[in-house]
Amino acid sequence: MSTAVQSSSRKSWRLAAGFAFAALFCAILLGGVSAWLLGSVAIAGLSAAAFTFNFHIPAALIRFFAVGRTTARYGERLAGHKAALADQIARRSELFAATAAAPAVRQAGWQLGDDARLADYLDDVEDLDYARLRAGLPALTLGCGLAILIAGSAILAPLSLLPITLLLLAILFAGNRVAKAGAMAWDETRSLRRGGASRLGAAMASAVPLKAEGAWNRECSEALAALSRADSALLGLRQMQAMLDMIGAAFGPVAGVCVMAAAWHAGRQGTELLAPMLLAFSWLALGETMNGASRILVAVLRRNAARAEVGRWMQAAPAGRRGSPSDGASPCLLRHGALQRCAPDSRAIGMPISLFLAPGQPTVLVGASGSGKTSLLKQIAGWIGDDAFAAGDRILSAGERRALAALVLHDAVILEDTVRANLFAGDVPDAALWRALEAVEMDGRIHEAGGLDAWIRQDRFSLGEVQRINLARAWLSPMPLVLLDEPTEHLDDAQGVRVLDRLMAHLSDRIIVISTHRASSLRDVRTIELKP
Repeated sequence: MSTAVQSSSRKSWRLAAGFAFAALFCAILLGGVSAWLLGSVAIAGLSAAAFTFNFHIPAALIRFFAVGRTTARYGERLAGHKAALADQIARRSELFAATAAAPAVRQAGWQLGDDARLADYLDDVEDLDYARLRAGLPALTLGCGLAILIAGSAILAPLSLLPITLLLLAILFAGNRVAKAGAMAWDETRSLRRGGASRLGAAMASAVPLKAEGAWNRECSEALAALSRADSALLGLRQMQAMLDMIGAAFGPVAGVCVMAAAWHAGRQGTELLAPMLLAFSWLALGETMNGASRILVAVLRRNAARAEVGRWMQAAPAGRRGSPSDGASPCLLRHGALQRCAPDSRAIGMPISLFLAPGQPTVLVGASGSGKTSLLKQIAGWIGDDAFAAGDRILSAGERRALAALVLHDAVILEDTVRANLFAGDVPDAALWRALEAVEMDGRIHEAGGLDAWIRQDRFSLGEVQRINLARAWLSPMPLVLLDEPTEHLDDAQGVRVLDRLMAHLSDRIIVISTHRASSLRDVRTIELKP
C-alpha cells in the first residue's frame, strides 16, 4: 500500500472511530438527560418550583443528542466503509497474488476456476476486509463506554459495582463458551456446505449415468442431507447468539436498577437522586449497544475461520517466491534424464521419460485424453511436483521454473473486465496489444466489442474466440518458457494452423512445449507420445 493510501486509510479510521464515540456518547446522554428531565419535572411538580422550572434547555439537549446520535451513526458508516475500502486496495491485490502463487491453487489448475470454491474464497476475503469494521470498531467503542459508566458508578453509587461486575463476568463467561462452541459450529457449517455443494454439483454433472445406474436419488439425497446438517449447525450457532443476546439485553436494565438501589440505600432522596437517575438510564442506553455483542462475536469467528482458510490457500507461497532465480538469467535449455510423470495428487503416471527442451525446436506432447499431457506441462512449469531440471550449469527447482514459465491452459477464462486487463500484459503499448490480437485473428472482433478498453465477460465470446484471446496472452508473455495446452482446441483446422504458425515464429527464441491430441503439422519439432 502506498504512503498516500495508508495515510488516507488511517485518517478515515480515525474519523470513523470519532463518529462511533460521538454516537455512543450521544446515545448515553440521550437516555440519561431524558430520565433526568422526567425526574426533575416530577420533583418540581410537587412543589412551588414547578412554576419556575425551565424545561426548554434539557428538552433542547434531548433533541440535540437524538439528532447527534443519528448523524454520528451515518458518519461512522460512511467513514468506516471508506476506510475499509481503502484498505482493500492493497490487501486484495497482495492476497490474490500470493494465493495465485500457492501450491494449492497451482495444483487445482486454473486459479480458483471452480465457481463454488471462488465464491467461498471471496466470502472469506470479505470477512477479513470488514472484520475491523464489524468487530474491532464496535468492540472498542463498547469497551470505552463501559469504562466511562463504571467510573461514574464508582463515584455516584459504589455499591452498584458489585452486581454490575458479577453480571459482566457472567456475560464474559457466556461469551467465551459461545465463542468456543460457535467456532466449532461455524467450521462444521462450512465443511458440510462445501461437501454437500460439491457432491450435488458432481451429481448434476453426471445425471445421465447416475440415473442409468439407479444411483441418482441416493447421491442427491446424501448431498441435500449434508446441506441440511449444515443448516442445523448454523441454527445451533444462531441459538447460542440468542442466548448471549438475552443476557446482554438484561444487562442495561439490571445495571440501571442496581445504580438506583445503591443510591437509595446510601440515603439519597429527592433531588439527590437525579444524578444517579441520569447514570442509571445511561446504563440502560449502553445496554442497547450490548445487544450487538453476539454480532461482534460472530464477526470475530468468521474472521478467524477466513484467516485460517485463506492461510491454507496461501501456504508455502512465500517459499515459492523465494525460489525465483536471483540472477534473472533465462535458461538456454532444460533437460531431465528420467522424469517420473505425476498427477496433481502426486500419483505416478506411466514410465519415466527423458526431456530435452531447447529454443528453436518446439516439443510436442501427443496423447489421448487422460494420458497426462496437461499434468506434464504443469510439472515442467513447476506447478506440481518438486523435480529439478538442469539448465546449462545450473539446476532449476520447481519454484525457479515457475518464475520463468508461462503456462497457457486450454480451459481459458475471460475475466469480467476490460480487454486490456484480460491480455495480462501490464504496461505493453497499445500497438503491441493490437499486433497480438491480429496474429490470433481477434482484432476485428475486439474492434466490434469496443476496443481495448471495452468491458467484456465470458458469455460474450465463443469457445474459439476465448481460446484465441488465450493465445494472445501467450504471444504477449515475456517468459522464456512457454507451455501451450491444446492451443488449437475449438479452432478449425485451417485457422489453427495459421495462428499456431504465427505464434511459433514469434516465440522462436523461447523454449516451447505444446500438448495436443494428434500429431502436429509444425516443422522442426520433437514429438513425445504419452500413454496413461
